[in-house]
Amino acid sequence: MTEQEINRAIQYVTAATSYGRDTVGEILRTGLSELSLLSAQSSRRFEREDLLGYLCQWTMKRTGHPEPLVREVLDGAGRWLDEVATTLAEQRQTEAATRDDDDEAGTASA
Repeated sequence: MTEQEINRAIQYVTAATSYGRDTVGEILRTGLSELSLLSAQSSRRFEREDLLGYLCQWTMKRTGHPEPLVREVLDGAGRWLDEVATTLAEQRQTEAATRDDDDEAGTASA
């Protein structure tokens, strides 16, 4: 996600909730950061609700904000979180396909 997209998500969630921009920004940036790291480190697929639950718990621990606040902010940014998760999954598939192609080319020339 670009900085502009992150700011758009922060603005949207701030307008849709009663929370301040700084609080929303901290929660979204923390959740998106963990989503990116998780995607880079894991090849396992997660159900959306399980992933959201994990992100909520992790974000609560990192930010110190209570669950209802974190869950409302992350739920409010659901479409952006879905977009990031989809983009990262597609990148992972592309990288895996590239590695597979490289492995096959190495095998064919050996």
